[in-house]
Amino acid sequence: MKQETLDGILRAAWQSVSKMYNKEAQKFSSTMATGFALLSIAPEGTPSTTLGPKMGIEATSLSRLLKTMEAKELIYRQPNPADGRSVLICLTPFGVKKREDSKAVVLKFNETLRNQIAPQKIQTFLEVSQHIMNTAQNFTYY
Repeated sequence: MKQETLDGILRAAWQSVSKMYNKEAQKFSSTMATGFALLSIAPEGTPSTTLGPKMGIEATSLSRLLKTMEAKELIYRQPNPADGRSVLICLTPFGVKKREDSKAVVLKFNETLRNQIAPQKIQTFLEVSQHIMNTAQNFTYY
């Protein structure tokens, strides 16, 4: 294709952001996926069944990620007091510290973008992104 497609531009932009986050995560002996998981786990714990959909990853990938995080002593599992059939994923004190590191990187990147891009352009980007997500979620192939 000669002409860039909108989804191609989105994919390329996300790949650049993903590479940047992974490069930053390496400074903390981590990965972007681990940082994203740490940010997705609520301080009071998050049911394992809601974590995958919240992060947009499949159960097998999530299971592998959680095992790695548990081995690194970032998280621990405990029975969910509200529902005995499920497990809560909770942060260890070390996990809380690493969560703060991840949060700082995300906030710094967003601050950098907001300092470089006019507020009106950011608002337009958010509106267009929402429209793209809605269209993709409701897309029907004819």
